[in-house]
Amino acid sequence: MTTAKATPGVSAMEREDSTLFLDMVRRILQQEVAPFYEDWEEAHQVPRELWNKLGEAGLLGVDLPEEYGGSDAGPDICLMIVEEISRQGFGGLTGGYNIHSNIVIPYIERLGTDAQKQQWLPRMASGEVLGAIAMTEPGAGSDLAGMRTSAQKVDGGWKINGAKVFITNGILADMVIVCAKTDPGAGARGVSLFLVDTTLPGFARGKSIRKIGQHASDTAELFFDDLVIPDDALLGEAGKGFGYLMQELPRERLGVAAQALGAIEGALKLTLDYVQDRRAFGQRIADFQNTRFTLAQVRADLDMGRGYYNQCLQRYLAGEMTAVDAAVIKLQLTEMQCSCIDRCMQLFGGYGYTLEYPISRFYVDSRVQTVYAGTSEIMKEVIARDMLGRTQ
Repeated sequence: MTTAKATPGVSAMEREDSTLFLDMVRRILQQEVAPFYEDWEEAHQVPRELWNKLGEAGLLGVDLPEEYGGSDAGPDICLMIVEEISRQGFGGLTGGYNIHSNIVIPYIERLGTDAQKQQWLPRMASGEVLGAIAMTEPGAGSDLAGMRTSAQKVDGGWKINGAKVFITNGILADMVIVCAKTDPGAGARGVSLFLVDTTLPGFARGKSIRKIGQHASDTAELFFDDLVIPDDALLGEAGKGFGYLMQELPRERLGVAAQALGAIEGALKLTLDYVQDRRAFGQRIADFQNTRFTLAQVRADLDMGRGYYNQCLQRYLAGEMTAVDAAVIKLQLTEMQCSCIDRCMQLFGGYGYTLEYPISRFYVDSRVQTVYAGTSEIMKEVIARDMLGRTQ
């Protein structure tokens, strides 16, 4: 793995530039997101111009070199921004930001040619181009080797046919990294990645998929009908797509873990405020032993999770984080997120089940975290294979 840009042993929160970025993201969220977020939840997507505003503020592609419009700040700063958006309860926006800035941009920076980087990265940093990545298919979820979308070599390019589903940013995306089979008989070794301009003929989007949570994150089914792309749209080498996906999983799963940590901390703060203000049976809810023990356990879980997250982040920055490390942190922190937020919500009683209280959004937004970027069951299999090998 290529060593990431940053200083191993120094966390984002200990670096001088972290305060600048944290203050900036908090200010932008309070000015441009908080007043409108409920409307976006009802609309099931954020407005397209929000991405331009985030780009103007310098919050997209922060770890890109300055020549591509970034700040060369390091991936830990990008992950810090992911965590802060999640902490403030904007789970849907967090998902879209994570895909664009923490997944799609690094793919192009790591694998792209100079021409591809010049074509896409500056416009992605400015917000002019919104990115998505299309892996999952209607008949192949976590089993990426079983995908059916094909890319056939034709004169001067490739012809793509197939469909993808559950694509975050799919409705608004201007460019999509599409995973397709270029050698149907080669299994995982027959997968390639392509940079697809969504204005091309043959590209189509289905209607926005309605979900139980993360409503502001637009999610779509995408269709490719004899979509012809040029030769230079191939990202990396043909047939190496599956390896590239595995190579980038540590950062992707760190992003999901950062979302989990932010959400737990945000939900815990809401709950602490509520139980100290709400009274029952003549005393504060905070004075009941069950409340105190419940919140103590959430705090302990959060601190332990952050400790392992920081350890994995340092391994990533040093180029030493493994696929098993990524599976462990993704499994533990997303399951912890669901468990901790469920316990917090319980302390709100009936009010927690109403849309009036933000804890309910933390609750529904958390559930998908154990599903995307590899289900908890797949994470357990990855860990088990490391210890026991593959099943016979």
